[in-house]
Amino acid sequence: MPDPTTANRSPLDPTALDPVALDPIDLLRTLIGIDSVNPDLVSGAAGEARIAAWCAEWLNDRGFEVHRLEQRPGRPSIVGVFRGSGSGTGTGRSLMLNGHLDTVGVATYAGDPFSAQVRDGKIFGRGAFDMLGGVAAILVAAARAGAAGLAGDVIVTLVADEEFGSLGTEEVLRRFRADAAIIAEPSGLELTLAHRGFAWFNLELEGLAAHGSQPEQGVDAIYHAHLVMIALDGLRERLESTPAHPTLGHGTVRVSKISGGDDAATVAAACTLTLERRMLPGQSTEYVESELRGLLDELAATVPGFRYRLSSLVARAAFEAHSDWPIVAALHSSATRALGRPPAHRGEPFWTDAGLILESGIPCVVFGVDGGGAHADEEWADVASVRALAAILEGTLRDFCA
Repeated sequence: MPDPTTANRSPLDPTALDPVALDPIDLLRTLIGIDSVNPDLVSGAAGEARIAAWCAEWLNDRGFEVHRLEQRPGRPSIVGVFRGSGSGTGTGRSLMLNGHLDTVGVATYAGDPFSAQVRDGKIFGRGAFDMLGGVAAILVAAARAGAAGLAGDVIVTLVADEEFGSLGTEEVLRRFRADAAIIAEPSGLELTLAHRGFAWFNLELEGLAAHGSQPEQGVDAIYHAHLVMIALDGLRERLESTPAHPTLGHGTVRVSKISGGDDAATVAAACTLTLERRMLPGQSTEYVESELRGLLDELAATVPGFRYRLSSLVARAAFEAHSDWPIVAALHSSATRALGRPPAHRGEPFWTDAGLILESGIPCVVFGVDGGGAHADEEWADVASVRALAAILEGTLRDFCA
């Protein structure tokens, strides 16, 4: 593990260090008030440096061993470790709690995105739902459970860049391991046991320019793009004809961006498409790329002048947990106690860092707050759900790390 960093300590009211007195809504209001918009999404945005420093100091003041990971300057992730009594002896299981510190942009946000106003049982502001509500609950749960005494280690990972490239979780996983993990992405206090993976591809179609009055002398790359979209419609129909995943339904394929042509009077010599393929558990990125190449090779073999180059941009595998994993059982039990009923199980169409964590060999599950407005012009989290999440995570830590 890397050498711990010591955050600059500030004077605190002694009652603020009492884990029982901690209210995750107080923490959440502070976190929302810190601009942490991802600069890879919005050029010149604040990034995670300030919010990471605040979280590092908070963890340090509560006895956590604090590590700052910053392979990319200005994009830090914070890891706080609370050592259990059995640390290093194999007598306690370790649990990682994962949350991301970055948010999406605020240019179109309705009102003040950093005000953290509470009204009608909701707390408003950028990141309240996605996912600073989860971060606040993680901090409170980890502090309470650690202070109560556990055999296993509590590993809090507060990461950069989940909203764009997940560089934070990738960096954490190169240095830290755990017996299991919970990713506190918003889930309406339901256990997310699966989500789709995704792959983005760049498709370049090469044509031949000619005068628009004599198109037969050229090769129209835009027309070839039309043929590609017809072929993708066929693939979509085949995907939807297969048995649906119990919680994720079917995989999808679509064109997300297209550009081509030079002017109104010239046959297009080139056309470029960005393709998105959302895939199910068990479908590798190599498989879906081969699937697309099969369609394109068929067009190249049957359409005169059809030439293409397909390149992978970003690819992330799907995630699926097993209901008999100990971490799933512990979280289900804690949620049942806190909610007074068993939590529902669900799947998500979108991707989370759970895909990377599971791929690294750590069993994991996604469980987070209720609310709405992720990436929208008004974002909010349900206040009661934030407090419930803190209690559920604390109970899970006590059960799993005992």
